Amino acid sequence: MSLVDRPDVVVVGAGAMGATSAWRLARSGRRVVLLERFGAGHGRGSSHGATRIFRLAYRDPTYVELAARALPLWRELEDHSGVTLLEQVGQLDHGPPGAVAEVADALRSAGRPVEELDPVAATERWPGMRFDRAVAFSPDGGRCWADRTVAAAHRLAVEAGVELHLDTPAERIEMIGGDALVHTAGRSWRAPVVVVAAGAWVARLLEGVVPLPPVVVEADQPSHFAPWDPTESWPSFLHHGDPVGGLDRPLHFDAYGLATPGEGVKVGGYRTVVPVDPDDDDRRPDPGRTRELIGYVERWLPGLDPTPTSTTSCLFTTTPDEHFVLDRRGPVVVCSPCSGHGFKFVPAIAAEVERLVTEGGQVVTEWRLPT
Repeated sequence: MSLVDRPDVVVVGAGAMGATSAWRLARSGRRVVLLERFGAGHGRGSSHGATRIFRLAYRDPTYVELAARALPLWRELEDHSGVTLLEQVGQLDHGPPGAVAEVADALRSAGRPVEELDPVAATERWPGMRFDRAVAFSPDGGRCWADRTVAAAHRLAVEAGVELHLDTPAERIEMIGGDALVHTAGRSWRAPVVVVAAGAWVARLLEGVVPLPPVVVEADQPSHFAPWDPTESWPSFLHHGDPVGGLDRPLHFDAYGLATPGEGVKVGGYRTVVPVDPDDDDRRPDPGRTRELIGYVERWLPGLDPTPTSTTSCLFTTTPDEHFVLDRRGPVVVCSPCSGHGFKFVPAIAAEVERLVTEGGQVVTEWRLPT
């Protein structure tokens, strides 16, 4: 018979969002158990790798506001950890004029700086890149250090008293007497609140427990490319796509990229995302998808050697509208299938999780569970 423990909160998933949420909850005096199905620093989910894009530049003002809220919280996390986690080296959007104008307008409406350029002027400033029709530059953008963030959040969480259980997959969640009961292979935890930050495993874990929108688990396959000139400046960038099938999706893009010091410039997103089984631990790079990415680099990024220096895989858990899920239903807080663009918001989402745990059903975001 499995043992049953009774903490104040159980957090399922110790990636960046789960671990940061656990730290915030524990430092306010709660007893928190944090469960992770794999080991520390694993590469099976959505939080691993050196870097992620940080940007305030969104066409949707909701995300501009959320990123603006995340910015000082990143600095707070750095202050507590003593580690550099965010570097604001700037970020570019380019592509269809309508999409880029929406980005610029959303930034200006939020009181954030933005500079609009034509492709000639942009190429003069960043000669390693070619630009598509319209360009906007946001100096607030840059890069987050992903692996550093997860390691820092684990350390801070444990120092705050979080009971971290690695290699301990949550197998099942059930509702019982107003609480949630989380079962692993050899032990169970019963708590007034369980935070499910399980990424690609969220739908399987919550099936029959709370309703979720349909989610698709996909793997992105970005590669790093070495700059021909290592002294050249590389802001983070997003290349927006034209409408697909007559539908202009505000979060759709053709490619993204950012410099990862010591590794080169990471480029991904150009026809390299495919559905996968998250339990498949043998996700080898697909040569065909890599060729697509090389073709993109040859066309749009002449400042890079188009021979990849490394290729990796990262899971996206995507909702139909590419927005997040962040809501509470009874004792269960669902922390975000983030549709491939959530890492930049980690400390802000952790603060929202803390509020949902503390205030019950007081939802303060637009990303709610289906009724």
